[in-house]
Amino acid sequence: MRKRGRRTRGVLAVVVAAVLGAAGCDAVGGDSAAPSESAKPSAKPTPLWDRSPGSVAAVGDSITRGFDACDVLSDCPEASWATGASPEVDSLAVRLLGRTGAARRSWNYAVTGARMADLPGQVAQAVRRKPQLVTVMVGANDACRSTPSAMTPVSAFRADFEDSLRSLRRALPKAQVFVASVPNLKRLWSEGRNSPMGKQVWKLGICPSMLGDPDALDSAATLRRDTVQKRVEDYNKVLKEVCAEDKRCRYDGGAVYDYRFGTAQLSRWDYFHPSVNGQARLAEIAYRTVTAKDPLT
Repeated sequence: MRKRGRRTRGVLAVVVAAVLGAAGCDAVGGDSAAPSESAKPSAKPTPLWDRSPGSVAAVGDSITRGFDACDVLSDCPEASWATGASPEVDSLAVRLLGRTGAARRSWNYAVTGARMADLPGQVAQAVRRKPQLVTVMVGANDACRSTPSAMTPVSAFRADFEDSLRSLRRALPKAQVFVASVPNLKRLWSEGRNSPMGKQVWKLGICPSMLGDPDALDSAATLRRDTVQKRVEDYNKVLKEVCAEDKRCRYDGGAVYDYRFGTAQLSRWDYFHPSVNGQARLAEIAYRTVTAKDPLT
């Protein structure tokens, strides 16, 4: 009888174990879940924005080419806020990549005189390098026309910017984009109009819609400048809105527009484009935006 009892208990134990196993229970009892692969801690997702990209391509206009920063009416790419090698500027590329890295892995496709309509072509050149970060500073020449009526319409400005980002995204889905706001052109006029030399250079055709007849303060001149200024603000609104639709795009939050450029930050030849000092300030703004933990608004 004792042997039979032991055999019976053994059989019951096997049956109970089989039933519990079929029901998905385990030895810990209660409502505890069985150990599984899902219980292991999951890896952190890769952030969409890389605060230390490994290469930089710049697109834009004369500001990014360092125009009038080193010599009169000349480009000076070594002083560019985006990719320049000048120690006085400490460009965005140098800050991100180091001096040797910037020399090897940064490229400047900006063109003096470029407008937003030229951006798609510049982007097409830049993507061939497969940069991890593309910097954009363009729009001043869209407002700086012969007259306010010749300024780029806001709708066309938007369409060309959207086209540029779409082309970039098709070619480089994970590339990041830094977008600088258009500078406050009216402030540049107010700073430079006290320079006789600056006003002489302005007559050569630098931003006539804003800088033409710089000493005129009548209602017509005021209306002209206010119209240009309003268009710059509209352009910046477009840059902000379009950039916000792309998860890998950061707008500077209006930092370039808001920066109070003084005579030290303006070219001593035209009192309009950034000097070497001004280029350094632009590099600071860009670096702060690119490396910020959270995007600016």
